[in-house]
Amino acid sequence: MTLQTPIINNKKLSRFETEINGEFAYVNYSFFKNGISLLYVFVPVSARGQGISSSIIKVALEHAKEEKLKVKVYCSVIARYIKYHPEYEALMDRN
Repeated sequence: MTLQTPIINNKKLSRFETEINGEFAYVNYSFFKNGISLLYVFVPVSARGQGISSSIIKVALEHAKEEKLKVKVYCSVIARYIKYHPEYEALMDRN
């Protein structure tokens, strides 16, 4: 699926997000020393099954990579994405 709106880093709400038909899909995050915790991914029911969560997760991980941040994951959907995209494995904080 091609998103109609870009995925942005909404720093005020601490989430990477995109708007879909008046609703938001997002990955919430928080920071820790030298890293970012990816807490939760949400996609509205009406937009599920279209690859939107994968797109937002990729943007979040690319942001971490660009900023040289270690990543902690607290969401099984995000963990599964990383399992199938091992190029992000090196970002993981195992402490």
